[in-house]
Amino acid sequence: MKKTNSYYPWVVVGLLSVVALLNYLDRQMLSTMQQYMAEDFVELQRAEMFGALMSAFMWVYAFVSPFGGIVADKVSRKWLIVCSLAVWSAVTCLMGYAATYDQLWWLRAMMGISEALYIPSALSLIADWHKGGSRSLAVGLHMTGLYLGQALGGFGAMVSDMLSWKATFQILGYFGIAYALVLIFFLKENRTEEKPASAPAKGNPIASLLGGIPAVICIGAFWAILFAFALPSLPGWATKNWLPTLLHTNLNLDMVVAGPWATISLAVASFIGAFLGGSISDKWVKKNIRGRVYTSASGLSMMIPGLVMLGFGSHIAIVVGGVLLFGIGYGVFDTNNMPILCQFIPTRNRATAYGLMNMTGVLFGALITEVMPKLGNNMGAIFAGMAVVALLTICLQLTCLRPTVDNKE
Repeated sequence: MKKTNSYYPWVVVGLLSVVALLNYLDRQMLSTMQQYMAEDFVELQRAEMFGALMSAFMWVYAFVSPFGGIVADKVSRKWLIVCSLAVWSAVTCLMGYAATYDQLWWLRAMMGISEALYIPSALSLIADWHKGGSRSLAVGLHMTGLYLGQALGGFGAMVSDMLSWKATFQILGYFGIAYALVLIFFLKENRTEEKPASAPAKGNPIASLLGGIPAVICIGAFWAILFAFALPSLPGWATKNWLPTLLHTNLNLDMVVAGPWATISLAVASFIGAFLGGSISDKWVKKNIRGRVYTSASGLSMMIPGLVMLGFGSHIAIVVGGVLLFGIGYGVFDTNNMPILCQFIPTRNRATAYGLMNMTGVLFGALITEVMPKLGNNMGAIFAGMAVVALLTICLQLTCLRPTVDNKE
């Protein structure tokens, strides 16, 4: 392996945090731009059609995610990230030129394909650059890019009001394409020396062909990790896609206010949670090998009262408290998923494993995204009811996840 500067692993986190920001910004800003886009597309005046447009991305993203993981374990993750960013940025730009609802739908589906290639590659690359004492913090700092992108997405309505929804898509698309060129020169691959991901698995051609899927699904703990990741995706995606609508309905806030308020407050809380969760996990695991699991479970325990307060809160103070508890808790949970995976899955199969996790989590998210607008006035009760999901996940983690090492080789 080529010698690199000791600070370069953090350069990788910084470079990819910007990509993560664009990853969420490009997909998330649509959630607050409905009223402006509906002026040009009458279909978007119906909540069901708008929900179908958002979920089109999620269904495609979910089913492509395992493929993204398989490819990331076999080819250069650097070039996969560069190409993924360039394609979804081009799609974002083209959305600004769309003339029909069908064109929007297909472009959102294409965005799902390109964005699905990013997360498994990025987290696998970061995990290889950061071993041991800095892994959770590195993943957490990368996650803050996602949360910042989510927060900025809340300004979609405001920017659309200042410029236009078309110009918003076009500007972001061109910026993403330009940043892909930056990555070509500054992002470096870091395959482990023990076994290149592209090397065939001796005596197991099926595992080689499918990118390690048979090897991953034969690990019992992986199934616990899979569902412990997927179940919280229900409240996670519900808040990302429908919290502005919940605030608009329960607190009578205008969407121009509700959108930025919801996304920014949730993102700031998640940012704090990711930083705390990463730091605590990296220290706790040195004293107790289950420290990462305990840290994740602690985050989930904060989500429980947060969801109840979000669902039943009728006063701004209660809702603010709910957003803070949920956001911090989700950040603590989210930043430890890949580090926990590294305790059970060897390096050569991690992107494949995370691709399967991403697929399952987003499928759960797509389901809740489509169901929520059909519930009408019951949306708040559903938010509160999802606290049970967090409780079940805690039980699953504490019962089934018992690692023996922090970095499975």
